[in-house]
Order: sequence, then C-alpha cells, then structure tokens
Amino acid sequence: MHRRRVMRLRLFLPLALLLQSGVVSAVAPNGKTIPQEASIRIDFDRSSITSTSLSGEAGVAGRLVTADDPVRVASISKLVGALAVMRLVDQGKVDLDRDVSDYLGWRLRNPSFPDTPITLRLLLSHRAGIRDKVDYILPLDGELSTVLANPAAWDSAHAPGTYFSYSNLNSPVIAATLEGATGERFDKLVARLVLEPLKLDACFNWHAGCSQNRRAQAVTLLRPNGDLAKDAAGPEACALVPATDGSCDPDRYILARNGSAFSPQGGLRISAHDLAKIGQVMLNKGKPLLSRTAFKQMTGEAWGFDGKNGDDVKGYFTSYGLGVHRLRDAKGRLWIGHVGEAYSLRAGFWMEMKARKGFVRYVTMVDEFAPVGHCFDRCP
Repeated sequence: MHRRRVMRLRLFLPLALLLQSGVVSAVAPNGKTIPQEASIRIDFDRSSITSTSLSGEAGVAGRLVTADDPVRVASISKLVGALAVMRLVDQGKVDLDRDVSDYLGWRLRNPSFPDTPITLRLLLSHRAGIRDKVDYILPLDGELSTVLANPAAWDSAHAPGTYFSYSNLNSPVIAATLEGATGERFDKLVARLVLEPLKLDACFNWHAGCSQNRRAQAVTLLRPNGDLAKDAAGPEACALVPATDGSCDPDRYILARNGSAFSPQGGLRISAHDLAKIGQVMLNKGKPLLSRTAFKQMTGEAWGFDGKNGDDVKGYFTSYGLGVHRLRDAKGRLWIGHVGEAYSLRAGFWMEMKARKGFVRYVTMVDEFAPVGHCFDRCP
C-alpha cells in the first residue's frame, strides 16, 4: 500500500483511539488494532551510551518498545557476519584471496568468466558478479550450487572484481564458505566468534546465540496497515525456511551446501543496545575481536565509485569495504557502518571514527514505497 494512502486511512477512516501507557494505537472499524510504529535511536562513544530516545510500540498494541528488545536488523547483519570472517582471517582459517571453491568443496564460477576465481574479498565487497535475479532464500534441504548454476544469478557483462553491484546472494555463499573452512554451522560460528565474546543476547534466525526466552521479547515487524511482516508475537512453528517436505529439522541443513537457512544477509536478531556494543568494537578499531590489520582491511575502501565501475543506485552506494558500507556526510566526514531495510523496517548503524562516536537507529512500519535512505540524517 502506498504511503500516502496509508496516511489517508489513518486520518479519515472512522478510527477509535486506544490509549495505553501513553501510546496511541489505531483501531480500525473491523476491530483490528494497529500499533504505533516504533522508533529508536542510541548514540554511543567508545565506552558508553551517550543518549537514548525511543517511542512507539513493539509491534503489539500496548507493549512499549525498549532498546533491549531484539529486532531483525536486515542488512546490518552483513557487517556482523563480516566480523566473523575477519576473525577467521586473523586465525589463519580462511584467506580473503583464495578461491572459495577450495572451501566449498564444489566449483563456483561465473559461467561467462569460467577462469576467474571467486574470493571472499570479492563476495564481501559485492564485486563477485553475483546478482539477485534468482531466489536467494533456500529451503533447509536446498542446494546453493543449483541456484548458482543458473546464468541469471550472474553478471555476464563484467568480470569478477571489476564491477560493484549490491547483492544479498553473496551472503549465503560467504556463510557456506565459512562452514566449509571450519566444519561449523554459520549461526553457531558467528555466535562463538562475535556474539558470545561480547556477551550479546543475539542470534541469526532465532538459533545459536539467543537465550531460551529471547524470541518472546522480539519486536514484531508490521506493515503500515498492521499486516504481519516478520516475527509474529507468540510461538513460531519454524524460524527457518522448511525443507521441501515441510520438515523444520535443522539437521536437514548440510554444511557448505546451503548457506541460506540462517539468513546471513539479514536474519540477525539483536537489540539496539547490543548493536551499540558492536559499534563500540568498531570505534575501538576492532578490539577485542580483531587485529589492527584485519580491522583496517575490513573498513578500508575495497571499492569506490568512479562513475562507471558499478551500480551506485543513484548515489546510494559510493564506497564499500568488506561487509562495511562507507559514506560521507554533508561536511565530508567519513562514516562506516551499514544500512538495513526489509519487512517495513528501516535502520542505520553508523560510526564516525575520527570523532569516536556512533549511533544506531531504526523505525518500523515504513511503507515499502517510501524513498530509500541511509537512516543517517533521518529514517523515512
């Protein structure tokens, strides 16, 4: 539904107003209660939270949102996954410039450029040539090699390493690569390498890393009209995409063959407070997780737009590191972090290294046709 249409519905339909704990929720004529959108911003420096502002409901009428509620942060997940990659680089378990086929156990190539290896460096910086023209969400028993055998999954015009184009499908390949290199499932790997050392109650697709009752505290993501987008309140039958026979047994997942089930491209559930702790790691140049060298590789420019070497999405992308979005503000100051945009959530996670400050912000119930943005100056 278009944003303006939603606004007209809210303004002109005969809605009753339900006042709960100082939050006004709309009640439609059919009796459906539409919670107030959630909005959160946390500012932080290297060692502390400097300010917190929040308003609205956690996708459930009468339940005020808090900065400790886990929420699906969409593509900000990519940065957290990149931290896991760089920890493995530090440990000598993976090489950024090695052919990922060596880790996967199956050959990965762009059919148009069969002699050019695909590497983690290219995947993390969206220069591998993989495109989102095929479905990157696989069932538990799905095979990533089958998806990537389709020429539609690849850029046939540009050789790997020569062109930037943001693609979610890179993330399952990265996840499968890490699994092949370590013999450990992606969600468990990120929990062990990133989430648990920082004492974060967070996880990918409600699996390893989250405490037993964490799912019940989730922010339910809704569309502007109140329809469910993700993470319904109450118990959930299957947090993964079931296998083709309907099974939700995680044991159906095969290491290094699927990569998608735990949603490495966007499935991290984490609170704003816990995400700020990751931001403090970034402000401390990777400490205590990364070496100075690994952090520099991760956050430095792997790609910069020169007018013809990538799809900048009308200025949305101008510079990118390894799982790290880079942008400059109106004053020319460089910020590193990532955006998140899915299931009617818009989010921004940004750090300014020279000033040693950063912020996390997100809003829910954003219309899908709202203009895209970095959630920097504001969220839609």
